Amino acid sequence: MPAYTASKHAVAGLTKLLANEWASRGINVNAIAPGYIATNNTQALREDPERTRQILERIPAARWGRPEDIGATAAFLASEGAAYIHGAVISVDGGWMAR
Repeated sequence: MPAYTASKHAVAGLTKLLANEWASRGINVNAIAPGYIATNNTQALREDPERTRQILERIPAARWGRPEDIGATAAFLASEGAAYIHGAVISVDGGWMAR
């Protein structure tokens, strides 16, 4: 866990640093922090009934995320609607981090 946690903080820090350096050039830098998403990488977890139960009990939305949840957030961040968003790390996790 220490390496995983350190790498997540590094991405968040780099996002903020680059946002500060590039915002004046019209370049937006933001990050998406995904939660448990139903992909090939999480298949084993989803196939384990006990682990799935534990995970879903912790997610306020009570479901696994879909790849489209991440894609929609990425599309928003690439849109004009996000033109004034710089240095944000957006959790797309069904409320996991809100707990």
